[in-house]
Amino acid sequence: MATRERSRSGLGGELAAEFLGTFVLILLGCGSVAVALAGLPGSGRQEDAFGAGNWLIIAFGWGFAVVFGVYIAGGVSGAHINPAVTLAFAVRRSFPWRKVVPYVAAQVVGAFLAAGVVHACYRWAIDAYNAKAGVTRPEALDTFSIFATFPAKYFGDSWFGPLLDQVVGTAILVALICALIDLRNTAPASNLGPFLIGMVVTAIGLSFGTNAGYAINPARDFGPRLWTYLAGWDEIALPGSYQYFSWYFWIPIVGPLVGGVLGAVVYDLFIGRVLAARDTAPEPGRSGD
Repeated sequence: MATRERSRSGLGGELAAEFLGTFVLILLGCGSVAVALAGLPGSGRQEDAFGAGNWLIIAFGWGFAVVFGVYIAGGVSGAHINPAVTLAFAVRRSFPWRKVVPYVAAQVVGAFLAAGVVHACYRWAIDAYNAKAGVTRPEALDTFSIFATFPAKYFGDSWFGPLLDQVVGTAILVALICALIDLRNTAPASNLGPFLIGMVVTAIGLSFGTNAGYAINPARDFGPRLWTYLAGWDEIALPGSYQYFSWYFWIPIVGPLVGGVLGAVVYDLFIGRVLAARDTAPEPGRSGD
């Protein structure tokens, strides 16, 4: 009993929080895509084709998914709920390296299981959508997109454009997270930080979302991608191949990891060092510049 209590108060508790925070993120995020893509049309509540209103459901759905994922886990683990954030914080020496792999594992498992719950709740809508489109799951890119991402058609089979999009999108995310949690700067008070971080994700979806689905989170993409592979989407999921793209699965992993580190470095170079030079109070959790 004492050992379990020590685990819960230490790394074990942090991993449980990262698991649950990421679970909530995917449950609400993928759920919003399911509503916009298959739920509304299939339920008879929408007669028009997928349009701008559906995209707003997705953008705000993911934004609020981040808000509540951070609120539920933030007091225990810091609510990274994103391997790109975990890696970036380790690089900037505000997070111990020994926790990086366990945090990432908890995030991926949480995302995988949450995708399973979304699939269980929406499988009737998914199957009805595929049947109406006259496709089976291995051909159904639309319903696959409920769970994981793919590049826009205008990229063709090029990997550079989607990779650049993921680097830039995640750099924006992490740089703004660094700003929102930096008490030396104009960090929000009254526990508004999680809400504003979620609104950052909404803004990224509205400004960069159509390029490659704005995964900006390796766990958010790979966990559900693995679920869809096991659930019958086959090569669309892994290795991520369809009519106009191939072996795409690594881009939503590598791009966010690179972009997250880049965003943290940019924030520290342009803002963090300026604040440090002005002899402001040290940023909580930092071991030094």
